[in-house]
Amino acid sequence: MNREPPPESSAQKLGRRESELRAARRANLAALRRLGYDPFAVTRFDVSAHAAELSARYAGLAADADPPQERYALAGRLMAIRKMGKKAIWSDLWDRSGRLQLYVREDVLGAQAFAAFDAVDVGDIVGVGGTVFRSQKGELTLRVFSFEVLAKALAPLPDKWQGLVDVEKRYRRRYLDLIVNEEVRRTFVLRSRILAELRRFCDERGFLECETPTLLHLAGGALARPFRTHHNALDIELDLRIATELNLKRLIVGGLERVYEIGRIFRNEGIDRTHNPEFTMLELYAAYWSVNEMMEFNEELFAHLVSLVGKGEQLEFGGRLLSFKRPFKRIAYFEALQRFGGLERSRLLDPAGAAEVLTELGLPPSQTHGQALDKIFERVAEPHLVDPTFVYDYPVVISPLAKRKAGDPDVVDRYELFGANVELSNAFTELNDPDDQRARFEAQALERTSGDTEVPPPDWDFVAALEYGMPPTAGIGIGVDRLVMLLTDQHSIQDVLLFPLQRPPSHQTHSD
Repeated sequence: MNREPPPESSAQKLGRRESELRAARRANLAALRRLGYDPFAVTRFDVSAHAAELSARYAGLAADADPPQERYALAGRLMAIRKMGKKAIWSDLWDRSGRLQLYVREDVLGAQAFAAFDAVDVGDIVGVGGTVFRSQKGELTLRVFSFEVLAKALAPLPDKWQGLVDVEKRYRRRYLDLIVNEEVRRTFVLRSRILAELRRFCDERGFLECETPTLLHLAGGALARPFRTHHNALDIELDLRIATELNLKRLIVGGLERVYEIGRIFRNEGIDRTHNPEFTMLELYAAYWSVNEMMEFNEELFAHLVSLVGKGEQLEFGGRLLSFKRPFKRIAYFEALQRFGGLERSRLLDPAGAAEVLTELGLPPSQTHGQALDKIFERVAEPHLVDPTFVYDYPVVISPLAKRKAGDPDVVDRYELFGANVELSNAFTELNDPDDQRARFEAQALERTSGDTEVPPPDWDFVAALEYGMPPTAGIGIGVDRLVMLLTDQHSIQDVLLFPLQRPPSHQTHSD
């Protein structure tokens, strides 16, 4: 008895379709080689122009004007192919600057070369030479007189209408995401420009870019659990850094006076909308400044970057306009908790009182007083901090490296800048009293002993450095990824990291 085979599942249909497309591309590769065009034998191509450059140069060229005779050579990926009968092909070439339409005719290119162009696929990388003209539809176009196939795409690109929409696949195959999503490319080009502008801004104000170690005997400078690794040759355990702070302040002790580092930071923590275990931080320190001068620097820097991305004094984020007009808003830490939650300072400064507030807010208990205050502020105040707002005068219990405020020993000269409901920077007048620093490290050691694994062990060598004298100093840490999120209107940190951390796929093959 003959039985009909079971119907194919959607996954089986997709797999079969992809196999057919791959087979067709390999057949086209064979056809190109028969015609003398081996994509993988080419070693270089002389590029003389880019798409955006030609679009700007010939912006005023009319469709009925005599086309210029100057020839240009461009290289890029074919992202659309439209065949007009058997003698002409229109296609779209994308290079690093943008898109340019190509017009290929058999009577211009020659029969053999035209047959080779007829065998290319969407996704192939080509080099073309020709002259520009304006099509009847008003599109600047390159009339192709010569071409080479520079690389063959043996795998098909995602469907042009559906695009690459699977978020996990976008992050895992960022190369494919960059190919098919123009907006993604623009975001990362802008990220690069923002980083360059950060460096220029700091350099012009006399700061020296420094490099501090990533592998440390002791990771300190923040409340975070480090990643651990083993050095085989020395047979020692090492931490990946959780901050650059303590080493940069050692350089202040050494007399460099103004230093900064834009570096990768590693914290063994979870992944969410604003957190990734590996991220980029700008840390900057200025001798003879207080937190007040640092606040002016911070405000000037952010206002400058907003103007750089073409938004004037306003920035659109999530459909809301944020005002970066100077001066930014300012509110004291305990004032914010009073205004937005009706919470009294005296109650919050009492560990038992803070624990009661956690319970009232429906939040889980915390191991330390400092953790409780952090959770309370995040729940009560942060939802109200939309426009850029400096929150200042933080409690000393959550600021172990900051100098106490004159006349108020319970708080420190510290601020955090919030915008769009997230922390964007953290700054304070640095603690330079070695005895006070030693006492705070001792208090932290007790917290660590009580089970708080995010509290780092004391860095006694840093205390020894302070004993040689560190001038009055202000420091700041700026989360670069969150800053880029803000400036590019992205709402997940993974959308501004080229290679965000992902779980490995359960079944990985060469084509996965």
